[in-house]
Amino acid sequence: MGEIDPHSFTKGSEPAIDEMSLSLYLDFCKCIVEGWALVRLARPHTGPFSLDSRSLSIHSVVDSERQTPIPFSLSSSPDPIKGSLLSLSLCNQSSFLISYSTSPSSSALQWLLPPQTLNKSHPFVYTQCQAIHARSLFPSQDTPSRRFRFSAFLNIPSHLSAVMAARHVLRRPPHSRDPSSWSHPQHQHGRVVEEFVMDHPIPPYLFAFAVGQLGNRVVGPRTRVYSEDSPSLLDSAAAEFSGTEYLIREGEKLFGSYEWERFDLLVLPPSFPYGGMENPRMVFLTPTVIKGDATGAQVVAHELAHSWTGNLITNISNEHFWLNEGFTTYAERRIVEAVQGPHSASLNIGIGWRGLQQDLDRFKDHLEFTKLKNNQQGIHPDDVYSQVPYEKGFQFLWRIERQVGRPAFDEFLKKYIATFKFKSIDTQTFLDFLKANIPGIEKQIDLVLWTEGTGIPPDACEPDSSLYKNIVSLADDFINGRMPRDDEVADWQGQQWELYLDNLPKSIQPSQVIDLDSRYKLSESKDYEVKVSFLQRAISCGCKTYYNEVEKTLKGVGRMKYLRPLYTALVKDSGNEDGKVFAKRLYSEARECYHPIAQGVVEAIFAKHL
Repeated sequence: MGEIDPHSFTKGSEPAIDEMSLSLYLDFCKCIVEGWALVRLARPHTGPFSLDSRSLSIHSVVDSERQTPIPFSLSSSPDPIKGSLLSLSLCNQSSFLISYSTSPSSSALQWLLPPQTLNKSHPFVYTQCQAIHARSLFPSQDTPSRRFRFSAFLNIPSHLSAVMAARHVLRRPPHSRDPSSWSHPQHQHGRVVEEFVMDHPIPPYLFAFAVGQLGNRVVGPRTRVYSEDSPSLLDSAAAEFSGTEYLIREGEKLFGSYEWERFDLLVLPPSFPYGGMENPRMVFLTPTVIKGDATGAQVVAHELAHSWTGNLITNISNEHFWLNEGFTTYAERRIVEAVQGPHSASLNIGIGWRGLQQDLDRFKDHLEFTKLKNNQQGIHPDDVYSQVPYEKGFQFLWRIERQVGRPAFDEFLKKYIATFKFKSIDTQTFLDFLKANIPGIEKQIDLVLWTEGTGIPPDACEPDSSLYKNIVSLADDFINGRMPRDDEVADWQGQQWELYLDNLPKSIQPSQVIDLDSRYKLSESKDYEVKVSFLQRAISCGCKTYYNEVEKTLKGVGRMKYLRPLYTALVKDSGNEDGKVFAKRLYSEARECYHPIAQGVVEAIFAKHL
């Protein structure tokens, strides 16, 4: 059998990694990790054995039982997407120890100097391994089709602390049995080892840790919120996420028992490139979700939903990414509906509907990526990351729910999760299970059109909500110069304004944008969803009045959801030379505060439009 994933060198004929023990020495001065990976396979293997790596230096590979060297080779010409093939020559071996070190350019790690942190006194480092970045942190079968258990020993400076998407065991001084002390016996003073264990098998992209000066607050029986040690930030985060236990209980009612014991939250520095990352036991969050009105809980609901759909059941490769994100978007909205009511869920659906349309337009010349099941051979998953798997996937599941009714679909979902938990599956496996458990569904819904067709199928739909329709109608009226009255927006929160802005006509004048802002101060909103949506509209209509606010935003946050639309709006117009010059200057000044994944996204925008 050949490679099982277009983004990995892993071969189907080779045994899976069953367990890894990782000893990691974090060198903040060099911005590298020196690592020792003790790998245990599911069965002994003879012959070539393939591992994924990127920007790793491999020092040695040793049979962990016989203590004899194992021949290995690292491809000299890295694949631009998959990285370098690390090939071992095994002889009836089932365990081995790899000694290696990362590069400062590791795409899985962002090292922050003290001036780049909140307190500006201690360094900080965190990981982001999705989609295919774990291979730049440790050699691995870096495909979601392979799941493994692990233990991890993080050797760090003693004035810092570590958190991990795993069960914390203890914090102790280094000792001679630690591989991470072998190369640094003279440098162990002033350092500690934090031990963690992940008891459940996870795909490599869910491997995650962070190290810095951290504090925490208890917000529920299963939840602490962590961040840089700032009382004001921790208090704000604790208030924003105080209802987390309620979300977990609603999720359990809908989808079955929560399998991961803890659901802790880590608020990362502003450079974090995503809204949230669903790492089991320790969700990573951007600080932009702290809005002061508890609406940031919707992002938490999405990451919580991944505890069932994504972390328990995982897509077999990124070509089936909708199995993670479409299911999770559906599950998130069910939790939001249970907690905040149907109006809030309908606004969420409406914003998603608009986002889906925007990304379909983005891929109008690459329709393959408007399919749920798509071909990503030769494509980096970060380059085609979009709302399509989230929102089209949601629409597909919502369509099934409407066909069979919510009670029947809820029963199906629970059975689906119980059947495939701790497994990785593909689209066909899901469709086979669907047809077996809802007989005749393929005669009522065109399953092939939904999963393999381009664009939006005709039986998709917007939410049927009076609140949603009223906001869209108000946005449509803007073209006639009618702004919403104060009494019409008196109780609007960020979601309502975001939906309104997203539905404004394209052909609006700079003067209209300025009038809208002078009345409602949208450019000054503390809700980044609102602020960025407004600034994008202002740039797109040629209004340069807000360039200072754009600069503050692009230098203040590194979330790709904000970087992508603002940089694209600045450089997309071929006649806007001022915008292009402005964008290039901004990026040169802000680049080092962006995560490597975000840097790649911005540079791809420049490559396309400059």
